Amino acid sequence: MHEDPATDAPAPARGPDPRQDPQQAAAAPVPAPRAWVLDTDGVITDSARVHAAAWKTAFDACLRDNPPPDPAARRPFDPGDDYRRHVDGRARLDGAAAFLVSRGLRLPAGDPGDPPGTGTVRAVAALKERLFTERLGAGGIEAYPGTVRLLRALKRAGVPRAAASASRHAGELLESAGVRDLFDALVDGRETARLGLPGKPDPALFLEAAARLGVPARETAVVEDALAGVEAGRRGGFGLVVGVSRTEDEGAAEDLRRHGADRVVRDLAELLSGPGPGVIPGPGVSPRPGPETEKGPA
Repeated sequence: MHEDPATDAPAPARGPDPRQDPQQAAAAPVPAPRAWVLDTDGVITDSARVHAAAWKTAFDACLRDNPPPDPAARRPFDPGDDYRRHVDGRARLDGAAAFLVSRGLRLPAGDPGDPPGTGTVRAVAALKERLFTERLGAGGIEAYPGTVRLLRALKRAGVPRAAASASRHAGELLESAGVRDLFDALVDGRETARLGLPGKPDPALFLEAAARLGVPARETAVVEDALAGVEAGRRGGFGLVVGVSRTEDEGAAEDLRRHGADRVVRDLAELLSGPGPGVIPGPGVSPRPGPETEKGPA
């Protein structure tokens, strides 16, 4: 995947504010985002591969035990395409249900206490959780060097930064990767459950993170690798939505754009280089015009 060839700077998804005179709008200085909110898995840490592997084991077992009526739907879980389309960025139960429905399986929802298994949606989600926790305990989670470069540059410039994730393990992942101190705020799966926030593509998680940083959404950048995540950024009226696609698949990058990404990069270090405006305060990227969302969810 290559970054958007149309521009070297993160581009707004919409045109100038129609309430402004076009010449004045073109001449007006445009600031860089005043705050940044980053997803965790696949954006900050390389843990997306561990999540995908755990989901594959759980879903493949479920497909064997509950074969769909359509033989074509019995194919194994694809840790690339299936993960990106149905699971990535979603709360665990939402992701489990979305994938199973995509294969024509409508298992009972189950109960919160269901043990790991394949008979209910909650059981499949619990199986994935057990597998992921086991693999997380084995270590080996690292932060992407390009992301660390961006975070350190933003920190030096005094730009607030938050990590936001549907995963209950986000804090552990950041600690394991040695980057927790690069963030001013963290909103993880435990917090979303406590606050009763809906999952992506609802923007509630990101709005809560921006509120904790004290910066309006329209002046905040969101960085995501999931389709549901970039859509959440768009729905929330965030000034800049950056999609991350670490593959050579241009189709994956285009999917991110269609769902709301203003710019797609393979590595976040790309945001610090190039002839166009940068992302550090000073002459910078244009925030997307849109609704002013000052506060996170109640």
